Amino acid sequence: MQRTRYAQRRLDKNPMNELEGLTALIIEPHAGMRANIHSMLNMCGLTRIEHASSSNLAVKHLGLRSFDMVLCEYDLEGGQDGQQLLEDLRHHKLMPLSTMFFMVTAEGNHSKVVSAAELAPTDYILKPFTADRLLDRIARALDRRSAFMPVYTLMEAGDQREAIEACLEGERLHPRYAVDFMRLRAELHVFLGEPEQAEPIYRKLIEVKAIAWARLGLAKTLYLRKQFDEAKGMLEELVDSNRNFVDAYDWLARTHAAVGDLGKSQAVLHDAVAVSPHAVRRLRTLGETAFEAGDTEAAEKALKQVVAKAKYSEFRDPEDHVKLVRTLVKKGDPVAAASVIRDLDRSMGGRPNTTLCSAISSALLHEYTGNETRLNDALTTALAACKNAPDLSSDIKLELARTCLENNKEEGGAEIVRDVMRNVQNDAAMARAMGVLEGAGFPDLARTLAQESRQHVIDLVADGAARARRGDYKGAVGLMQEAATKLPNNPSVAFNAALATLRCLEHEGWDDKLGQQAVGLIGNVRRLDPGNPKLGALSALHHQVLKKYERTAQGRPAKAPPAGKAA
Repeated sequence: MQRTRYAQRRLDKNPMNELEGLTALIIEPHAGMRANIHSMLNMCGLTRIEHASSSNLAVKHLGLRSFDMVLCEYDLEGGQDGQQLLEDLRHHKLMPLSTMFFMVTAEGNHSKVVSAAELAPTDYILKPFTADRLLDRIARALDRRSAFMPVYTLMEAGDQREAIEACLEGERLHPRYAVDFMRLRAELHVFLGEPEQAEPIYRKLIEVKAIAWARLGLAKTLYLRKQFDEAKGMLEELVDSNRNFVDAYDWLARTHAAVGDLGKSQAVLHDAVAVSPHAVRRLRTLGETAFEAGDTEAAEKALKQVVAKAKYSEFRDPEDHVKLVRTLVKKGDPVAAASVIRDLDRSMGGRPNTTLCSAISSALLHEYTGNETRLNDALTTALAACKNAPDLSSDIKLELARTCLENNKEEGGAEIVRDVMRNVQNDAAMARAMGVLEGAGFPDLARTLAQESRQHVIDLVADGAARARRGDYKGAVGLMQEAATKLPNNPSVAFNAALATLRCLEHEGWDDKLGQQAVGLIGNVRRLDPGNPKLGALSALHHQVLKKYERTAQGRPAKAPPAGKAA
């Protein structure tokens, strides 16, 4: 098919960006529209094009290979919109930073789509559009991608510290993208555990231009430093001034929850769901918050939507069924709870933790109906399966522990609580674990296990530090990494295991295996305790060690940048 003359002129002006070599994925439920977009891409010079008619098929395509660009219809079928798919792809890291993501939407939806989320696509394409309009958007996105590629390459390699320097260089070389480079630089500081470094960047952006996402970024830095009142005030202003800015709702709800105001957190999440009804993670949080706040009606409504919307998703989680069963049992509806368990067994059989989650759900149901024989069988199955499920959430573990403690399986229940306590991420989580034992009539055991768990972690960390002081860096690493394996969700253990590994590399010389392990351990610290005030220093030590041995963030020998890289 012949290219439009306009497309040819754009190609002639951009010889470095040969469109013929680019790959594209079209995500569009209607065959006619897929063919139409395919034809337009051909006119623009693209030939390597694949199609996906649903979000699930798109996830499978992107799980197999990466694409230079994705053109995604906003109004997808199957209970998910294009924005939620974009968030899922980013959350599960199925799409490299260099992929250009275009959201195709009708003009009537544009204002809602654009303001609905902080995580924006590369660009929007309003229907109806022509091949020339499409090419213009692609050319513009390619120009931006070219400017940001040095930063993306460093980020994909895990070298966020160097990526910050590349952002500064990008601001100098490409002033038209200065705001975007500043935003990315601030986000990288937050990622590295340096919210205090990100704050002045966000404040400068706000001074230059009143950008909503910059104000949200500033609020995040306040939240991470536990300045909840100031963060709350800023987030409330954001929500009031832009009713479609759902990420501001999420952080406001999180801030309310952090100070223990579950009612306000639930109300904010309810409003956010009204704006963006397809976001499964937000619905899940609403259901959990409502249940914890004692509102079983709202919890049931939200969790039913989670189970229904995730039913055909690649990212479904059997724990959602347990949470819905727990809610229905508390509400007094065993018939509906039994139906949910049957759906779990039928729709998720063979997936990790399905057998365990089915057993826990069955135990909750039989506890309510008083069927002691089937309750005992379910608990026996659950306790056995729980030993091989380190990734089961502490919330569901504690639900199993409570059921065991209240139904003549005290030893199994206490062991689960001990495991949770050794992995608690904060005082509130410890209090919840103690509450399970206290509620079952074991207050003395609650205090004993809590103290034992705290002391266990303290002793581990102290032993590791003592070995390092004696110069036994390898011994310290061995001890702390073993502890991190046994206690994978304990932030203190994760931090000290990462520190011990870096100190060993610093003093004993480079080791490829330890270098790789350091990356994973630091990642665990970021996941478990993103607000840790020592995270920035840990990241800085990692960077220092890499520099000392001339290594990239992934442990490979560093290469001199090619001449003219930033041109």
